[in-house]
Formats: sequence, structure tokens, C-alpha cells
Amino acid sequence: MNSLPPWANGPFELIVHAESHSTAADDFDRRIALISFDNAIEVAISTYLTLHPTQRGGRSYSSNDIDQWMKNYHTKLEFFETEIARRNIEWLVEKSHIIWAHDNRNQQYHGGRKGVPELRTLQIARTAALWIFSVLFDVSDAESVLEQALLAEAPPAVPSRERRFDVAIDKEYGIITVGEQNYYASELLFSVDDGAYRDLGGKLIDDSVGEVIDEDES
Repeated sequence: MNSLPPWANGPFELIVHAESHSTAADDFDRRIALISFDNAIEVAISTYLTLHPTQRGGRSYSSNDIDQWMKNYHTKLEFFETEIARRNIEWLVEKSHIIWAHDNRNQQYHGGRKGVPELRTLQIARTAALWIFSVLFDVSDAESVLEQALLAEAPPAVPSRERRFDVAIDKEYGIITVGEQNYYASELLFSVDDGAYRDLGGKLIDDSVGEVIDEDES
């Protein structure tokens, strides 16, 4: 669960989707990443402009201005340019560079261009998407929020066997025959129930340590 306000989840999910593709080595993933980062910029601005003033720090804009800004990608950037000037914020990513990345995105999406986006172009789109998102939705560390979201989506680590458990279980139970196949007891238990494998292995190790202590004391 992230700490973002609910109205920020839409554009943020586009950033998460883009990031998951940008870390892959496949050419297709780089294309999708560029398209998604660029979409995230436009969706972030569109979402912000449709919010109630109470959801954007009390900031209000005229209906005519909003209608003008919502016309296309470039007018949305014009709004953002006006907004950061009002807040005395400098461009983190030059506007001309954002437009360059957007034009590359259009070539990928509409122009049928099969080339792979340059890494620098992809980085421009990524940095711009995170920055614009963080400014509009007052997220102080968008990188950390993104990192946590990706960790939450990652599949759980595949459990693995531990030699100390294998030795303890196999010493106690040896080899088990199933049909015509022979298996080490540790191998069989691990494949059936990883939790039981670890519980039994730990118990046998504890018992063996206790026996050694008792022998030393006697």
C-alpha cells in the first residue's frame, strides 16, 4: 500500500508500468517504457487539472484556462510551465528535451518506427515523468515511492534447501522409497512442504545440540 492520495494512483501506475519495462533488456520493453513514461506526463497534468481545488493545495484556475490547457500535449506542458513559474520552480528537465522525448514516443506509437529508443531519450522521459508527478502531487521523494511499489509487485523469492537441514533430516530418516524411486528424506519433504522441511530440520538440529550439551555436562 503506497501513501499517495487516491487521485495520484492513475498517473503513478503508468510510471510503475514504464519502470518495470525500462529495466528489461528487450527492445520491445524500451519502446513500451518510453510510451508509458510519456503517457504518465500527460495523464499527471490532465488528472491535476480536473481535481477539485481542495485536492491540489487550494489552487484554482479558470474554466477557460483549463479548457485551453487540456487541448493537447503541448498545451498541457504550457500549463506546467505556467505552474512552476508561479511556484518559483526551475525546469529540472528542459521543456525542449521533454518535447524531444514526446516526438520520439509519437514515432514509436504512431509513425511505425521500428528503431529502439535511445537510452538517453528514455532517461529524459523517465526523469520528466517522475519530476512532473512529484511537483503536481506534492511527493517529496518519488524515486523511493516508485522503488517501494516495484518491490511490492516483485514475486516472492523461490525457497531453497539448506545443507544443515538436509544433513539433519537425512541422518534421522535416510532414504525413502516411493514406488520404484529412491529419494533422500530431505529432498522429498522439501518438495512437498517447505515449511515442514524447515520446522523439522530446525528441530533436529536443536535436539542434536541439546544432546551434545547434556553429554558435556555429564
